[in-house]
Amino acid sequence: MTPPQKDSSVPENTIPTRAMRLGVAGPVGTGKSSLIATLCRALSGELRLGVITNDIYTDEDARFLKSAGVLDPERIRPVETGACPHTAIRDDVTANLLAAEDMEADFGPLDLVIIESGGDNLTATFSPALVDAQLFVLDVAGGGDVVRKGGPGIARADLLVINKTDLGPHVGVDVERMTREGREARQGAPVVALSRHDEASIRILTGWVRDTLAHYRTGDHTPVDPGPMAPHSHADGATHTHDQTPAHAGPSA
Repeated sequence: MTPPQKDSSVPENTIPTRAMRLGVAGPVGTGKSSLIATLCRALSGELRLGVITNDIYTDEDARFLKSAGVLDPERIRPVETGACPHTAIRDDVTANLLAAEDMEADFGPLDLVIIESGGDNLTATFSPALVDAQLFVLDVAGGGDVVRKGGPGIARADLLVINKTDLGPHVGVDVERMTREGREARQGAPVVALSRHDEASIRILTGWVRDTLAHYRTGDHTPVDPGPMAPHSHADGATHTHDQTPAHAGPSA
């Protein structure tokens, strides 16, 4: 694969020398792993890929992706967070940074490392210290009104994906309306209505990934912090926030 040509008009120190890191977040069951499998199937022939998955106590998502045969199994690595799923993508991203760096050390140069959050809620966002771009995944089975509930992921992630659109007629959701309300909630920022059974929607998603990667390679992409997560509670009833600035450096070029 021919490496991208450097743009002489861009200062040398702004052109990244590592793979772009793409974060995939969203509530439990919205199809994050399935979406990543779809991306790998569509892009592995042209891009050099690696995947990092996050689960609290298991490697379930990594095993799913390995069994799907979408990449060399060694290019799919799990991180067991052992705590609140978004702690490892927002507060202390060390485990994920090390996993991504190890992946590149073993298989580099890579074009793209996809980092999947553990299943979370509407508050989940990645730290820009970990990823260069992030998408947030909802699914129609969660209800057509969920896009109106807001939250930093829905409102300010680089891309909102409304997944499993083929289920819309079966769960009483107007997909066109949900997509439109997603764009309204995001003030016109991009939304993709996706089904893994719909090749046209997959092309839109992969086109967005290619475009974002092209901007990253030329130094024309700046990671955006979607903002702190809202206060939330867990099964033990404890409520906490993730509103402090993480004590770690941003991603190195």
